[in-house]
Amino acid sequence: MALKKKISSALISVYSKEGVDNIVNKLNTLGIPIYSTGGTRDFIEKLGISVNPVEELTSYPSILGGRVKTLHPKVFGGILARREVGADLRQLEEYEIPEIDLVIVDLYPFEDTVQSGADEQAVIEKIDIGGIALIRAAAKNYKDVLIVASRQQYAELLDLLDSGKGEASLEERKLFAREAFNVTSHYDAEIFKYFDAGQDTALKVSERNARKLRYGENPHQRGIFFGNLDELFEQLHGKEISYNNLLDIDAAMGLISEFEETTFAILKHNNACGLASRDRPLDAWTAALAGDPVSAFGGVLITNRPVDQATGEEMNRIFFEVVIAPGYEDKALEILKQKKNRIILLQKKISLSEKTIRTALNGLILQERDHATETGKYMKTVTRQGISDRQLEDLVFANKVVKHTKSNAIVLVKDKQLLASGTGQTSRVDALRQSIDKALHFNFDLQDAVMASDAFFPFADSVEIAGNAGITAVVQPGGSVRDQESIDYCDNHGMAMVFTGIRHFKH
Repeated sequence: MALKKKISSALISVYSKEGVDNIVNKLNTLGIPIYSTGGTRDFIEKLGISVNPVEELTSYPSILGGRVKTLHPKVFGGILARREVGADLRQLEEYEIPEIDLVIVDLYPFEDTVQSGADEQAVIEKIDIGGIALIRAAAKNYKDVLIVASRQQYAELLDLLDSGKGEASLEERKLFAREAFNVTSHYDAEIFKYFDAGQDTALKVSERNARKLRYGENPHQRGIFFGNLDELFEQLHGKEISYNNLLDIDAAMGLISEFEETTFAILKHNNACGLASRDRPLDAWTAALAGDPVSAFGGVLITNRPVDQATGEEMNRIFFEVVIAPGYEDKALEILKQKKNRIILLQKKISLSEKTIRTALNGLILQERDHATETGKYMKTVTRQGISDRQLEDLVFANKVVKHTKSNAIVLVKDKQLLASGTGQTSRVDALRQSIDKALHFNFDLQDAVMASDAFFPFADSVEIAGNAGITAVVQPGGSVRDQESIDYCDNHGMAMVFTGIRHFKH
C-alpha cells in the first residue's frame, strides 16, 4: 500500500457538467487517461479531449434508458482491486481490467427534484444507482482510490492535482472518502424521508453544513451549529453568532412570525421581555423597551418592519447583542454599526422546520412545531361578562406571546403592549405574582389589562389575584375539573374570561 500514489486513470460520471472542463483539462495535461459514458463522455469529447468509452471497456452499451451504464465487473473490479493483494492484481490482468484510481461522480439531483414538486415518476428516476455504487466502491478502497463525490470538492481536487502533479497521499484519499460517505448517507436519508412521507417510522437527520461556534452554552462546552443560516439571514455586521445567540434568534423568529402589524420584540433567554405593536416602528420600539428596560440590556431585538433612522438612533442608546429586521435604512445601518461586535442580521424569510428535535435521556424526542394560534373566533366566552373589541385585540396579542413564553407562563398585556410576564415558574400563581410585581415595578397601570395563561387554572386563586390587581379579562385553555370555580369568581367580580381549548406548554 503506497502512502503517496500516482493517479493512473480516472472515471468521470457526472450529472452536472459545471466545472468539469477544468478537471478534464488538468487530467489531460497530466496525461491521465479518462473513462466515461453517456452525456459526460459527449461533453468531454466536445472539449477536444480524448476519452475512453465505458461501453468499450464493458462490451455492453448503456441500457434500460440509461439506468445501467457503469454497473459491470470491469468497472468495479478496477476500482475495488486491492493493489497490495497479488491475487487481485492477477485477476485484473486475467480479465483485462484497468486500474481506476480516481473516480469523479455528481449524483442525480434527487433532493432538488423533490423540492421542485415533480411527480413521483420524475422523482424515482432521480434516484441514482450507478453513481452511489461508484462512490461507495471508491470510498471503500480509499487506500488506493481517490473519490470526488461533490462539485464542492472540484477546487480542492484541482489544487491537489496541481501540487501533487497527479499524486494523492493516503491522508488526502481518506479525507475525500469521508466526504464521499457524507454525500451518500445524506442522499439515502433524503430518499428514505421521501418514501416515509412524514410518517416518522424512523428518524433520519442529515445536515452537512457544519458551523463551529466559539463555544456552547458556556465557555467550557464545545458547540457546533448544523444548518444553513445563509438561507435565512445576511449578516451585515458584528462578531460571530454564538450558541446562545442562535437559541434567542430561533425564539425571536418564532415569536415575530405571529404578528402582521408593525411589531418590535426584545428577547432575553428565549423569552420576550418587551413587545409591542404600533403603527410606526419607532413607537413599537419605544413601547417594547418600556416593558423591561433593564432586561433589554444585552438582549436580542427583532422587528417585522425595516428599521428607519429615527428608530435606529433610539435603539443605539442601549447595549444589545443582536438585531434582526427585513431591512435597514442606510443611515440606520450606519448608526447601528457603531458598536463593532453588534450582530446585525438582514432577515430574508422566516422558514423554520416543521418539526422540533431535542435530546432526552439516551434518545431523541421529535414533535410537530406548535402552529396553533388562536384568533378571536377560537375564543369562547364562558362568563356572563362579554369582551370588548379592545379586550379581544389584547387577548389575541397576549395569547400569541404566552405561546412563546417558557412554562409555567403568565402574560399581562394592555393596548397591544407586553406589560410583564411570569416565566418558567413551578407554580402558576408564582408566575402570576412575578408578572404583577414586575409590571408594577416599571410603573404600569394594570387597570383594564388582560391576562393570558399557557395552561388552565387548577384553582380560582389566580383569577382572584389578577382581579385584585385590576385585570378585567382573561384568556386560558380551560380543561380543569375546577374550571367552574374560576368562571364563578369572574362572574361575581365583573371579569370576562375566554377559553381557547388549546394549551401552549413550552419547556
